[in-house]
Amino acid sequence: MKLEALRIPAPLRGFAAGGAQVFDVTLDRDKVAAIVPSASQTQARGTLLSGLVEAHAHIDKNYTVQEVGAAQGNLFAAIERMEKHRAGWTGESLRLRMERALHDAWQSGTRALRTHIDWVQPEPPAALAVFEALREEWRDRVELQFVSLTPLDVFADLAAGERIAAEVKRAGGVIGAFVYRNEGIVHKLGRVFDLAQQHGLGLDFHVDEGLDAEATGLRSIAQLVRARDFKQGVVCGHCCSLSVQDDAVANETLALCAGAGIHIVALPTTNLYLQGAWDRTPVPRGITRIHEAAARGLRASLATDNVQDAFYPYGSYDLLETFGLGVQMAHLAPAGDWLDAITVSPAKALGLAWDGRIAPGCPADLVLLAATDEHELIGPRGRERTVIRAGRILEKTQ
Repeated sequence: MKLEALRIPAPLRGFAAGGAQVFDVTLDRDKVAAIVPSASQTQARGTLLSGLVEAHAHIDKNYTVQEVGAAQGNLFAAIERMEKHRAGWTGESLRLRMERALHDAWQSGTRALRTHIDWVQPEPPAALAVFEALREEWRDRVELQFVSLTPLDVFADLAAGERIAAEVKRAGGVIGAFVYRNEGIVHKLGRVFDLAQQHGLGLDFHVDEGLDAEATGLRSIAQLVRARDFKQGVVCGHCCSLSVQDDAVANETLALCAGAGIHIVALPTTNLYLQGAWDRTPVPRGITRIHEAAARGLRASLATDNVQDAFYPYGSYDLLETFGLGVQMAHLAPAGDWLDAITVSPAKALGLAWDGRIAPGCPADLVLLAATDEHELIGPRGRERTVIRAGRILEKTQ
Protein backbone atom coordinates (compact mmCIF):
# COMPACT_ATOMS: atom_id res chain seq x y z
CA MET A 1 0.00 0.00 0.00
CA LYS A 2 1.26 3.48 -0.84
CA LEU A 3 0.17 6.60 1.00
CA GLU A 4 0.98 9.72 -0.99
CA ALA A 5 1.60 13.38 -0.19
CA LEU A 6 1.32 13.34 3.59
CA ARG A 7 2.68 15.50 6.36
CA ILE A 8 4.42 13.64 9.16
CA PRO A 9 4.76 15.95 12.19
CA ALA A 10 8.40 16.57 13.13
CA PRO A 11 8.13 15.08 16.66
CA LEU A 12 6.90 11.82 15.11
CA ARG A 13 9.66 11.45 12.52
CA GLY A 14 12.14 8.69 13.13
CA PHE A 15 13.95 9.38 9.87
CA ALA A 16 16.05 12.15 8.36
CA ALA A 17 13.65 14.41 6.47
CA GLY A 18 16.16 16.89 5.11
CA GLY A 19 14.16 19.90 4.00
CA ALA A 20 11.11 17.88 2.94
CA GLN A 21 7.72 18.47 4.53
CA VAL A 22 5.49 16.20 2.44
CA PHE A 23 6.17 12.47 2.07
CA ASP A 24 5.11 9.30 0.30
CA VAL A 25 4.93 6.27 2.60
CA THR A 26 4.99 2.68 1.39
CA LEU A 27 3.65 -0.12 3.56
CA ASP A 28 4.68 -3.76 3.17
CA ARG A 29 2.31 -6.02 5.05
CA ASP A 30 2.47 -4.97 8.72
CA LYS A 31 5.51 -2.67 8.46
CA VAL A 32 6.41 0.71 7.03
CA ALA A 33 8.76 -0.15 4.18
CA ALA A 34 9.86 3.26 2.89
CA ILE A 35 9.41 6.99 3.43
CA VAL A 36 10.55 9.42 0.72
CA PRO A 37 9.87 13.05 -0.16
CA SER A 38 6.63 13.19 -2.12
CA ALA A 39 7.09 12.94 -5.87
CA SER A 40 3.50 13.70 -6.77
CA GLN A 41 2.94 17.18 -5.32
CA THR A 42 4.08 19.60 -2.66
CA GLN A 43 0.60 20.21 -1.25
CA ALA A 44 -0.22 17.70 1.48
CA ARG A 45 -3.31 15.56 1.19
CA GLY A 46 -3.38 14.72 4.90
CA THR A 47 -1.39 14.15 8.08
CA LEU A 48 0.02 10.80 9.17
CA LEU A 49 0.32 9.86 12.86
CA SER A 50 1.40 6.71 14.60
CA GLY A 51 -1.34 4.87 16.48
CA LEU A 52 -2.61 6.91 19.44
CA VAL A 53 -1.63 6.02 23.00
CA GLU A 54 -3.94 6.63 25.97
CA ALA A 55 -1.81 7.10 29.09
CA HIS A 56 -4.51 7.71 31.71
CA ALA A 57 -8.12 6.49 31.67
CA HIS A 58 -10.74 5.07 34.05
CA ILE A 59 -12.69 2.48 32.10
CA ASP A 60 -14.22 1.04 35.28
CA LYS A 61 -16.00 4.35 36.07
CA ASN A 62 -17.10 5.59 32.66
CA TYR A 63 -20.68 5.98 31.40
CA THR A 64 -22.19 6.29 34.88
CA VAL A 65 -23.05 9.99 35.00
CA GLN A 66 -26.77 9.44 34.44
CA GLU A 67 -26.83 7.36 37.61
CA VAL A 68 -24.50 9.37 39.86
CA GLY A 69 -24.89 12.92 38.54
CA ALA A 70 -22.23 15.45 37.60
CA ALA A 71 -20.13 16.86 40.44
CA GLN A 72 -19.74 20.34 38.86
CA GLY A 73 -16.30 21.20 40.08
CA ASN A 74 -16.28 19.29 43.37
CA LEU A 75 -13.58 16.61 43.18
CA PHE A 76 -14.32 15.11 46.56
CA ALA A 77 -18.08 15.02 45.90
CA ALA A 78 -17.30 13.05 42.75
CA ILE A 79 -15.11 10.64 44.76
CA GLU A 80 -17.92 10.14 47.31
CA ARG A 81 -20.57 9.55 44.65
CA MET A 82 -18.46 7.03 42.80
CA GLU A 83 -17.64 5.24 46.07
CA LYS A 84 -21.35 4.72 46.73
CA HIS A 85 -21.99 3.62 43.15
CA ARG A 86 -19.03 1.21 43.19
CA ALA A 87 -20.73 -0.88 45.89
CA GLY A 88 -23.21 -2.06 43.27
CA TRP A 89 -20.74 -2.88 40.51
CA THR A 90 -20.93 -6.41 39.11
CA GLY A 91 -18.76 -8.22 36.64
CA GLU A 92 -21.52 -7.94 34.04
CA SER A 93 -22.05 -4.19 34.44
CA LEU A 94 -18.32 -3.54 34.46
CA ARG A 95 -17.76 -5.56 31.29
CA LEU A 96 -20.45 -3.64 29.41
CA ARG A 97 -18.92 -0.27 30.32
CA MET A 98 -15.32 -1.33 29.83
CA GLU A 99 -15.98 -2.95 26.45
CA ARG A 100 -17.80 0.16 25.29
CA ALA A 101 -14.76 2.26 26.20
CA LEU A 102 -12.39 -0.06 24.33
CA HIS A 103 -14.52 -0.04 21.18
CA ASP A 104 -14.62 3.78 21.29
CA ALA A 105 -10.84 4.00 21.71
CA TRP A 106 -10.16 1.33 19.05
CA GLN A 107 -12.35 3.01 16.45
CA SER A 108 -10.61 6.33 17.14
CA GLY A 109 -7.18 4.86 16.38
CA THR A 110 -5.85 4.04 19.85
CA ARG A 111 -3.26 1.24 19.90
CA ALA A 112 -2.52 1.14 23.65
CA LEU A 113 -4.43 2.20 26.76
CA ARG A 114 -3.57 2.36 30.45
CA THR A 115 -6.53 2.42 32.82
CA HIS A 116 -6.59 3.11 36.53
CA ILE A 117 -8.78 0.71 38.51
CA ASP A 118 -10.32 1.80 41.81
CA TRP A 119 -8.71 -0.33 44.53
CA VAL A 120 -9.75 1.01 47.92
CA GLN A 121 -9.55 -2.19 50.00
CA PRO A 122 -6.79 -4.79 50.34
CA GLU A 123 -8.94 -7.25 48.40
CA PRO A 124 -8.81 -7.10 44.58
CA PRO A 125 -11.77 -5.20 43.09
CA ALA A 126 -14.26 -6.90 40.79
CA ALA A 127 -12.96 -4.77 37.92
CA LEU A 128 -9.59 -6.54 37.99
CA ALA A 129 -10.91 -9.90 36.81
CA VAL A 130 -12.91 -8.18 34.07
CA PHE A 131 -9.84 -6.23 33.00
CA GLU A 132 -7.68 -9.37 32.84
CA ALA A 133 -10.23 -11.09 30.61
CA LEU A 134 -10.54 -8.07 28.33
CA ARG A 135 -6.76 -7.65 28.13
CA GLU A 136 -6.51 -11.12 26.63
CA GLU A 137 -9.50 -10.68 24.32
CA TRP A 138 -8.19 -7.35 22.98
CA ARG A 139 -4.53 -8.38 22.78
CA ASP A 140 -4.30 -8.00 18.99
CA ARG A 141 -6.23 -4.73 18.88
CA VAL A 142 -5.42 -2.50 21.89
CA GLU A 143 -2.51 -3.18 24.24
CA LEU A 144 -3.97 -2.81 27.74
CA GLN A 145 -2.27 -1.89 31.03
CA PHE A 146 -3.73 -1.22 34.47
CA VAL A 147 -2.81 0.76 37.56
CA SER A 148 -4.21 0.10 41.04
CA LEU A 149 -5.73 3.40 42.19
CA THR A 150 -5.55 3.38 45.99
CA PRO A 151 -5.86 6.24 48.51
CA LEU A 152 -2.36 6.91 49.82
CA ASP A 153 -3.47 6.52 53.45
CA VAL A 154 -4.36 2.86 52.83
CA PHE A 155 -0.64 2.14 52.54
CA ALA A 156 -0.17 3.10 56.20
CA ASP A 157 -1.53 -0.41 56.87
CA LEU A 158 1.51 -2.53 56.04
CA ALA A 159 -0.44 -5.74 55.52
CA ALA A 160 -2.94 -4.03 53.21
CA GLY A 161 -0.18 -2.52 51.11
CA GLU A 162 1.62 -5.83 50.83
CA ARG A 163 -1.52 -7.63 49.70
CA ILE A 164 -2.27 -4.98 47.06
CA ALA A 165 1.27 -5.00 45.72
CA ALA A 166 1.40 -8.79 45.53
CA GLU A 167 -1.84 -8.95 43.58
CA VAL A 168 -0.80 -6.14 41.25
CA LYS A 169 2.42 -8.06 40.58
CA ARG A 170 0.52 -11.28 39.87
CA ALA A 171 -1.78 -9.50 37.43
CA GLY A 172 1.04 -7.70 35.62
CA GLY A 173 0.07 -4.18 36.59
CA VAL A 174 1.48 -0.95 37.97
CA ILE A 175 0.99 0.24 41.54
CA GLY A 176 -0.57 3.66 42.08
CA ALA A 177 -2.01 6.02 44.66
CA PHE A 178 -4.11 9.15 45.00
CA VAL A 179 -1.84 11.74 46.61
CA TYR A 180 -3.10 15.11 47.83
CA ARG A 181 -1.81 16.88 50.94
CA ASN A 182 -1.79 13.68 53.02
CA GLU A 183 -0.52 13.83 56.59
CA GLY A 184 2.90 12.18 56.79
CA ILE A 185 3.06 12.21 53.00
CA VAL A 186 6.77 11.43 52.65
CA HIS A 187 6.58 8.41 54.96
CA LYS A 188 3.51 7.03 53.18
CA LEU A 189 5.00 7.62 49.76
CA GLY A 190 8.14 5.88 50.97
CA ARG A 191 6.03 2.85 51.81
CA VAL A 192 4.67 2.77 48.24
CA PHE A 193 8.21 2.97 46.90
CA ASP A 194 9.21 0.14 49.24
CA LEU A 195 6.47 -2.06 47.80
CA ALA A 196 7.34 -1.16 44.23
CA GLN A 197 11.00 -1.97 44.76
CA GLN A 198 10.29 -5.22 46.59
CA HIS A 199 7.89 -6.45 43.90
CA GLY A 200 9.57 -4.95 40.83
CA LEU A 201 6.64 -2.67 39.98
CA GLY A 202 6.37 0.65 38.19
CA LEU A 203 4.55 3.57 39.82
CA ASP A 204 1.73 5.79 38.55
CA PHE A 205 0.33 8.51 40.80
CA HIS A 206 -2.67 10.82 40.81
CA VAL A 207 -0.87 13.76 42.42
CA ASP A 208 -1.70 17.34 43.43
CA GLU A 209 -5.09 17.30 41.71
CA GLY A 210 -6.21 20.69 42.95
CA LEU A 211 -5.41 24.39 42.92
CA ASP A 212 -3.75 24.50 46.33
CA ALA A 213 -0.25 25.95 46.09
CA GLU A 214 0.69 24.03 49.24
CA ALA A 215 0.12 20.68 47.51
CA THR A 216 3.67 19.49 46.80
CA GLY A 217 3.32 15.74 46.39
CA LEU A 218 5.02 15.88 43.00
CA ARG A 219 8.15 17.36 44.57
CA SER A 220 8.19 14.63 47.24
CA ILE A 221 7.84 11.91 44.59
CA ALA A 222 10.69 13.36 42.52
CA GLN A 223 12.92 13.57 45.59
CA LEU A 224 12.17 9.94 46.49
CA VAL A 225 12.92 8.73 42.96
CA ARG A 226 16.31 10.40 43.07
CA ALA A 227 17.13 9.44 46.66
CA ARG A 228 16.35 5.77 46.00
CA ASP A 229 17.72 5.68 42.46
CA PHE A 230 14.36 4.20 41.45
CA LYS A 231 14.57 2.75 37.92
CA GLN A 232 11.21 1.06 37.41
CA GLY A 233 9.39 4.00 35.84
CA VAL A 234 7.26 6.71 37.45
CA VAL A 235 4.27 8.47 35.90
CA CYS A 236 2.53 11.42 37.58
CA GLY A 237 -0.89 12.53 36.40
CA HIS A 238 -2.66 15.87 36.99
CA CYS A 239 0.02 17.93 38.82
CA CYS A 240 -2.46 20.82 38.81
CA SER A 241 -1.01 22.70 41.78
CA LEU A 242 2.10 23.54 39.73
CA SER A 243 -0.06 26.01 37.83
CA VAL A 244 -0.71 28.18 40.92
CA GLN A 245 2.69 27.96 42.58
CA ASP A 246 5.30 30.70 42.28
CA ASP A 247 7.39 30.33 39.14
CA ALA A 248 10.55 29.66 41.13
CA VAL A 249 8.90 26.89 43.18
CA ALA A 250 7.25 25.25 40.16
CA ASN A 251 10.42 25.42 38.08
CA GLU A 252 12.48 23.88 40.86
CA THR A 253 10.00 21.01 41.10
CA LEU A 254 10.11 20.47 37.34
CA ALA A 255 13.90 20.41 37.45
CA LEU A 256 13.70 17.67 40.08
CA CYS A 257 11.23 15.77 37.90
CA ALA A 258 13.52 16.06 34.89
CA GLY A 259 16.44 14.72 36.88
CA ALA A 260 14.27 11.86 38.14
CA GLY A 261 12.98 10.92 34.67
CA ILE A 262 9.34 11.31 35.72
CA HIS A 263 6.66 11.21 33.02
CA ILE A 264 3.95 13.87 33.42
CA VAL A 265 0.41 13.38 32.15
CA ALA A 266 -1.95 16.35 31.76
CA LEU A 267 -5.70 15.75 31.78
CA PRO A 268 -7.34 18.79 30.19
CA THR A 269 -10.99 17.72 30.16
CA THR A 270 -11.41 16.60 33.75
CA ASN A 271 -9.18 19.27 35.26
CA LEU A 272 -10.82 22.07 33.32
CA TYR A 273 -14.17 20.78 34.59
CA LEU A 274 -13.22 20.12 38.22
CA GLN A 275 -10.76 22.92 39.01
CA GLY A 276 -11.76 26.56 39.53
CA ALA A 277 -14.95 28.33 40.54
CA TRP A 278 -18.48 27.39 39.51
CA ASP A 279 -20.27 30.44 40.92
CA ARG A 280 -18.44 32.76 38.52
CA THR A 281 -16.29 32.53 35.43
CA PRO A 282 -13.25 30.44 36.44
CA VAL A 283 -9.87 32.05 35.94
CA PRO A 284 -7.41 29.22 36.81
CA ARG A 285 -7.49 26.56 34.11
CA GLY A 286 -6.31 23.57 36.13
CA ILE A 287 -3.72 22.46 33.57
CA THR A 288 -0.18 21.66 34.63
CA ARG A 289 2.84 23.57 33.29
CA ILE A 290 3.30 21.83 29.94
CA HIS A 291 5.50 24.50 28.35
CA GLU A 292 7.82 24.78 31.33
CA ALA A 293 8.12 21.00 31.54
CA ALA A 294 9.02 20.81 27.84
CA ALA A 295 11.72 23.44 28.35
CA ARG A 296 13.39 20.94 30.71
CA GLY A 297 13.05 18.02 28.33
CA LEU A 298 9.85 16.68 29.91
CA ARG A 299 7.42 16.20 27.04
CA ALA A 300 4.08 15.76 28.81
CA SER A 301 1.35 13.44 27.58
CA LEU A 302 -2.26 14.51 27.11
CA ALA A 303 -4.80 11.90 28.15
CA THR A 304 -8.55 11.37 28.46
CA ASP A 305 -9.01 10.64 32.18
CA ASN A 306 -12.77 10.43 32.84
CA VAL A 307 -15.61 9.94 30.35
CA GLN A 308 -19.25 10.53 31.24
CA ASP A 309 -19.01 10.00 34.99
CA ALA A 310 -19.18 12.23 38.08
CA PHE A 311 -15.65 13.56 37.48
CA TYR A 312 -16.33 14.59 33.88
CA PRO A 313 -19.86 14.18 32.48
CA TYR A 314 -18.98 14.58 28.80
CA GLY A 315 -16.41 13.32 26.32
CA SER A 316 -15.31 10.16 24.57
CA TYR A 317 -12.16 8.12 24.01
CA ASP A 318 -11.14 10.11 20.94
CA LEU A 319 -7.65 11.32 21.89
CA LEU A 320 -7.70 13.86 19.06
CA GLU A 321 -10.65 15.56 20.75
CA THR A 322 -8.66 15.69 24.00
CA PHE A 323 -5.64 16.96 22.08
CA GLY A 324 -7.71 19.76 20.56
CA LEU A 325 -8.87 20.96 23.96
CA GLY A 326 -5.35 20.73 25.34
CA VAL A 327 -3.99 22.83 22.46
CA GLN A 328 -6.48 25.60 23.21
CA MET A 329 -6.35 25.32 26.98
CA ALA A 330 -2.54 25.40 27.26
CA HIS A 331 -1.80 27.45 24.12
CA LEU A 332 0.20 24.69 22.47
CA ALA A 333 1.36 26.19 19.20
CA PRO A 334 2.12 25.30 16.52
CA ALA A 335 -0.32 22.48 17.23
CA GLY A 336 1.52 20.02 15.00
CA ASP A 337 4.63 20.36 17.15
CA TRP A 338 2.73 18.88 20.11
CA LEU A 339 1.29 15.75 18.52
CA ASP A 340 3.88 13.71 20.41
CA ALA A 341 1.66 14.32 23.46
CA ILE A 342 -0.75 11.59 22.27
CA THR A 343 1.78 9.35 20.52
CA VAL A 344 5.48 9.36 21.40
CA SER A 345 5.37 10.74 24.96
CA PRO A 346 2.71 8.33 26.28
CA ALA A 347 4.37 5.41 24.47
CA LYS A 348 7.52 6.15 26.46
CA ALA A 349 5.58 6.65 29.69
CA LEU A 350 3.91 3.25 29.27
CA GLY A 351 7.15 1.55 28.25
CA LEU A 352 5.75 0.31 24.93
CA ALA A 353 7.97 -1.65 22.57
CA TRP A 354 7.47 0.96 19.82
CA ASP A 355 8.04 4.57 20.83
CA GLY A 356 5.62 5.84 18.18
CA ARG A 357 8.15 7.42 15.85
CA ILE A 358 7.40 6.72 12.20
CA ALA A 359 10.33 5.27 10.27
CA PRO A 360 11.11 2.45 7.84
CA GLY A 361 10.67 -0.82 9.70
CA CYS A 362 8.20 0.50 12.27
CA PRO A 363 4.76 -1.11 12.70
CA ALA A 364 2.16 -0.05 10.15
CA ASP A 365 -0.24 0.95 12.95
CA LEU A 366 -1.12 4.43 11.79
CA VAL A 367 -3.80 7.10 11.74
CA LEU A 368 -4.27 9.10 8.54
CA LEU A 369 -5.98 12.43 9.20
CA ALA A 370 -7.75 14.64 6.65
CA ALA A 371 -6.01 17.70 8.12
CA THR A 372 -3.54 19.13 5.61
CA ASP A 373 -1.95 21.57 8.06
CA GLU A 374 -1.83 22.30 11.79
CA HIS A 375 -4.78 24.71 11.65
CA GLU A 376 -7.12 21.93 10.51
CA LEU A 377 -6.12 19.53 13.29
CA ILE A 378 -8.67 20.89 15.73
CA GLY A 379 -11.79 20.97 13.54
CA PRO A 380 -14.14 18.08 12.79
CA ARG A 381 -13.12 17.88 9.12
CA GLY A 382 -9.43 17.74 9.97
CA ARG A 383 -10.08 14.98 12.51
CA GLU A 384 -11.69 12.72 9.91
CA ARG A 385 -9.44 9.72 9.75
CA THR A 386 -8.53 6.40 8.27
CA VAL A 387 -7.26 3.93 10.86
CA ILE A 388 -4.58 1.54 9.61
CA ARG A 389 -3.64 -1.48 11.70
CA ALA A 390 -0.98 -3.99 10.66
CA GLY A 391 -0.93 -2.36 7.23
CA ARG A 392 -4.65 -2.77 6.58
CA ILE A 393 -7.34 -0.09 6.56
CA LEU A 394 -9.57 -0.73 9.54
CA GLU A 395 -12.31 1.78 9.02
CA LYS A 396 -12.93 5.46 8.50
CA THR A 397 -14.51 7.39 11.35
CA GLN A 398 -14.75 10.84 12.85
